[in-house]
Amino acid sequence: MPPARGILSYGAYLPHRRLDRGEIRAVAGTGGGSGTRTVASYDEDTTTLGVAAARLALAAAPAGVAPAALWFATVSPAYLDKTNATAVHAALRLDPAVPAFDANGAVRSAVGALRAGLAGAGPALVVAADIRTGLPGSGDEAAGGDAGAALVVGSADDGPPVAEVLGTGSATEEFLDRWRTPGESRSRLWEERFGEQRYVALGARAWDDALKDAGLVADQVDRVVIAAAHARAAGALAKRLGVGERVAPGLEATVGFTGAAHPALTLAAALDQAGPGDVVALVVLADGADVIVVRTTVALAAARPARTVADQVAAGAPLPYGTFLAWRGQLAVEPPRRPEPARPSASAAGRSRDWKFGFVGSQDAGGEVHLPPAPGDDAPRPMADATGTIVTCTVDHLAYSPSPPVVFAVVDFDGGGRLPVELTDVDAGDVATGGRVEMTFRRLFTADGIHNYFWKARPVPTGEGS
Repeated sequence: MPPARGILSYGAYLPHRRLDRGEIRAVAGTGGGSGTRTVASYDEDTTTLGVAAARLALAAAPAGVAPAALWFATVSPAYLDKTNATAVHAALRLDPAVPAFDANGAVRSAVGALRAGLAGAGPALVVAADIRTGLPGSGDEAAGGDAGAALVVGSADDGPPVAEVLGTGSATEEFLDRWRTPGESRSRLWEERFGEQRYVALGARAWDDALKDAGLVADQVDRVVIAAAHARAAGALAKRLGVGERVAPGLEATVGFTGAAHPALTLAAALDQAGPGDVVALVVLADGADVIVVRTTVALAAARPARTVADQVAAGAPLPYGTFLAWRGQLAVEPPRRPEPARPSASAAGRSRDWKFGFVGSQDAGGEVHLPPAPGDDAPRPMADATGTIVTCTVDHLAYSPSPPVVFAVVDFDGGGRLPVELTDVDAGDVATGGRVEMTFRRLFTADGIHNYFWKARPVPTGEGS
């Protein structure tokens, strides 16, 4: 019998910025509420969110584990007609033999990608990300959130799993609950009671099938994680299953519903809090119901990612509602009075792929590091995981940027290498010489429909950069 498959490692990424929902009503005249939601920066999209989460998951993976496949799921892909997973693949510097696939367009696609990864023969990296929005003052605008999440799945032959999959269940039915036609910026909803009735019935069926597949009864489940955009259905299902007291605390008050990222994100938050031997059931309500039951192992404590979900929730910085609307394209603002950048060259990007997507420099025979790589150097020098120190910086109000001003810094990297680089996730007044930074994959700009991806520097979280 082949070894059971499970989760080898996981990672979640929350953007730096937070919108206080209380600011919405004062401007939009409706909506809002209490708490905060995560907001992707102007230079982030679902591809960059996925890369950030995947880097955390891979860093926590058992030594020697290399994905044999990459699955990427989102409701809001940066491209249509082009595979978005290939940019994730390039940024992570995966082997060319590793196939990369999109599973896009619906929240349930993320569960499909996870099940496809679990069904494969070798280790798989399953990445999901989403940017949620809605019209100003709408419920979706306030209740949504932006995030990325990633799971490395495989068997015990690949490495010690942090959680073994015990059983799965699924129930599918065509009904109209939430929909959005291509090109629209907002989703539409049918009457809540109708969706609640369908989801509760389907969720109960998938729950029973998953427990039967796992050989368990409901009382043996220690923690239940429910990922659903339909809050009423989630509450009603928990009541029907009799597991209300075992439902893990949600992220609605601090993060929001993060679409395709939400199943893996909420599972990651639960694993952050779980102990060895805990049975955790992930319940996903999206165009049907899916349940995955896992049991954590002793490997969990040593394999938690460097930054937990709770750590990132606590580390957010505020964002004014007006800036949020501008970043989302809901508020037309004066563009930079500078020529817009030219369309990125496909051939140039192809020639410098390792530098552009993987942030790989070079090292000469004497050990000196060159950024960008220099012709004739002896060896490549991967730098995506390097940290460095700001030696000088400037705030440029004249350079083109979707969100001026631009903050530039010259960074000396630990172990060698110096580079002038744009900073992100920072307020201009907070930048100072001596600050510690790390690298992050971002979108510089978009021209003629082509996204120009590269790396920026961001402050190392407090306590990690000394």
